[in-house]
Amino acid sequence: MIEMLYKIAPEENGLASVAKILSAHPEVEFVSFVGVDIWGYSTDEKIPVKVFLEDFESLMKSGVQTDGSSVMLPHIAELDNAKVDILPDRDVNWYVDYNYDHIDNETGLPVGTLRIPSVLVHNETLAVGSRVILKQAIQEFKKEVLEAITENSYIWEYIGIKSPDEIAEIELTSATELEFWVKTPDDKADREQLATSQTLKEQYWKRTVGPVRTALEKTLKILDLYGFEVEMGHKEVGGVKAKLVGRGSFDHVMEQLEIDWKYSEALQAADNEAQVKNVVKDVFRNSGLDVTFQAKPIALAAGNGEHTHLGVAARMKDGRRVNLFNSNDPSQFMSPIGYGALMGLLKNYEVLNPFIASTNDALQRLKPGFEAPVCIVTSLGRDAHTPSRNRTVLAGLVRELDNPYSTRFELRSPNPKSNTYLVMAASYLAMLDGIKAVLEAGRGPEELEKEISKGYGEPAVYLEKDRVYRSEKNVFTEYTPEERNRLFGKAPATVWESAVELDNNPDKLSVLYRGDVFNDLIISSYKEAMIDMWQTELSTRILEDYRDVVRDCVKLSPEIETDYDVEIWSRIDLLKQELMKDSKTHESLFLKTRRALKLKDYPLASELQLEIGEKIETLLKLYSEYKKNIY
Repeated sequence: MIEMLYKIAPEENGLASVAKILSAHPEVEFVSFVGVDIWGYSTDEKIPVKVFLEDFESLMKSGVQTDGSSVMLPHIAELDNAKVDILPDRDVNWYVDYNYDHIDNETGLPVGTLRIPSVLVHNETLAVGSRVILKQAIQEFKKEVLEAITENSYIWEYIGIKSPDEIAEIELTSATELEFWVKTPDDKADREQLATSQTLKEQYWKRTVGPVRTALEKTLKILDLYGFEVEMGHKEVGGVKAKLVGRGSFDHVMEQLEIDWKYSEALQAADNEAQVKNVVKDVFRNSGLDVTFQAKPIALAAGNGEHTHLGVAARMKDGRRVNLFNSNDPSQFMSPIGYGALMGLLKNYEVLNPFIASTNDALQRLKPGFEAPVCIVTSLGRDAHTPSRNRTVLAGLVRELDNPYSTRFELRSPNPKSNTYLVMAASYLAMLDGIKAVLEAGRGPEELEKEISKGYGEPAVYLEKDRVYRSEKNVFTEYTPEERNRLFGKAPATVWESAVELDNNPDKLSVLYRGDVFNDLIISSYKEAMIDMWQTELSTRILEDYRDVVRDCVKLSPEIETDYDVEIWSRIDLLKQELMKDSKTHESLFLKTRRALKLKDYPLASELQLEIGEKIETLLKLYSEYKKNIY
């Protein structure tokens, strides 16, 4: 495998260099321009390498054209205005995607496709889609942060520079952590076994065995060949022990894994994540295992997170790198730039959340009890000499006392289905808002620590008065739900509740409009996609899945039926009728929800979704108790 081609670096993507590289690797037979739409879906067309090289200059200049109505760009590329070009990005790595099921007869190697990250352009003038939004956000952030450092000289001593003339470039360093569930095909989860195993922590960081071990080891080796510099792969908290069904053969595999790799520049980090997912899916499926990146694929078990690490550094002209979040003073948690960035992230989170938790699945994960964040709150550490390891907060400050380069923020709410391009774009713009506010006011770390640590009702210069933003406690156990809602703000429980935050917070939304990175057209396009995906999934998938749950709760025929059996079955039957059964005098909750969606009464549909979810959970618990008393 070391003989295969894995990437072409930006400095190698001229015609002569590309032709030489591809001629040395005949296993790479196709080229694909990968554009990413507003929802995060990517294109994948197959251009034979011979055609690509013959038309190289033209393709580099004009790209390829796609039917814009077939990608997710509402209000932008419609049926009557659908011209979208896919233009290659020559500033990032181009990765080769291998088909391990298709072996080339001549080389004996898997057939590869060179995937070129690209920009979508509508009507030859308007750059659109997720990659370009992140690219523009990065440019805006770098420009404005450098200007703010230049214009506010008091900050120089805190970050350890004598003059901004020493700075060659501002760098945005980012990374994601990928969690995913693995299982043997057709196996269904036993919710109670999974919940028990998770409580007992039987799987977390345990030794992998059988096909899971083999697939994980193969994956890590291949990712290193791509140059991702894998740091580790390990079991996560979810899962149950697989069954040995034959000599060396395992069945009923149900495990959660995590893979971590090194940080990169923000846009490259987002591209890297997409390729890592491709490798994970291909290798595990080649080993006979299903992989899911869903945020909450199994009820009552841990969901898949994708913690996103956000950092900012200055690359100096003398070759040094300066972490702009780190403080030169060991008695301080961060520099004023770090405080400003974190405060901007927290203050504006209501309009970031729609880009992070944008699906029904994502919001199912963000609930108390599964180590997923539920509150807009941070942890800094009990003091500057004791870095925080509070895993219950939304955004944590990550520090290593002996490594100033490590200081960064870990945003814990994204999941593997989040659109990482938009997560990073929105996050860095929110951070920019806080940085500029702090630097323009000339504020130091002591007063900034005091503000971010403020109590409820205390006035603040930048943050909101009636909110709390820092807690070193376990926010799941130390506060009641009512206290959490009052202190940290009530989290949206449905996609509709998340989407309307874009309308309810115009001042915060304007933060994303800086430099025209986001604008009315982009927000309306994204919001329509979000709502359309929500209502379609609710109507055609979620309600149908719930219908199967209701049907599976059937009356049993015990040898002896007690009054307890009769009473609990009566409650189950009433719930089933309330949820699903229609009559001339009674409309089920399912029917009411479908009608509300058809009439576009989305607030009502959102309320009904929550009511149905609660009743389904009650139904499952009741039926579990009912079965336990039957023999």
